[in-house]
Amino acid sequence: MNSRKKINKNSKRYIQWFGIVVIVLALVRCVFLGESVSPEFQDCQDVVASDAVDSLEDSSFRADAKVQTPTDSPVPSVSKTIDWSKSHRIRGVASFDKAFPDSNHVQLLSAKQWGVSPVKDREDAERRKCELVYIGSSPYYIIKPLTSSIPYLVPHAALLLEDIGRNFMDSLQVKGLPLHYIVVTSVLRSEYDVKRLRRHNGNATEQSCHLYGTTFDVNYNLYAKVTDPTECPKPDYGEARYKQVLSEVLNDLRQQGRCYVKYERKQPCFHITVR
Repeated sequence: MNSRKKINKNSKRYIQWFGIVVIVLALVRCVFLGESVSPEFQDCQDVVASDAVDSLEDSSFRADAKVQTPTDSPVPSVSKTIDWSKSHRIRGVASFDKAFPDSNHVQLLSAKQWGVSPVKDREDAERRKCELVYIGSSPYYIIKPLTSSIPYLVPHAALLLEDIGRNFMDSLQVKGLPLHYIVVTSVLRSEYDVKRLRRHNGNATEQSCHLYGTTFDVNYNLYAKVTDPTECPKPDYGEARYKQVLSEVLNDLRQQGRCYVKYERKQPCFHITVR
């Protein structure tokens, strides 16, 4: 009987201590629960904080962009640092003769390096199509009806002509000028064409760069409207802006080492050979 009472007494003590321990652990967990956050919850908090910061930064960026746009804001502070009316003004070159002095001798060396062997006549040129590229159609330039040359160039020169026409249109667009095509007036010439030209053209030479398919002439007085490409281009000597824009394009490409350019006076054209 005494042994049963002793066991019951010990059991009660054990249960009491067990209950105390459980309560203490529960209190400790409650106290430190706020300091132990699950990784998932912490990641969620980080995302929310990051989104809040990004939202503030985006708002700041939009506000700055609005201030920096001259058409959207009357604030004159931007115009004090950036002259929007002159950001795309026509610069041109100071002197056409000085900017484009490359003689036939200089261009001939490059023509022989990059070009094909001279063609004898048109039939010979037709047989050389594997070496030449047809340039009779392009969205960036037009070719005036040819009487002393045929519309073929070596690929290297054809790419240069394409870039000149594209850059010219891009420049007109940013300057707010109506889009026009440049007009190509001479391309690949046969030996027969050169002989015939020399009879009435003082600029024509027996050692012509046009023989090699590396050279073309762009008239600086003729420009065709993009709105009506079928209209025959006519000289407009009073409109010097297009000539100045074209000179900018050619001067940039020449400075990049992509071409030689000669400013011709007797025949109003830029005489261009690929490099």
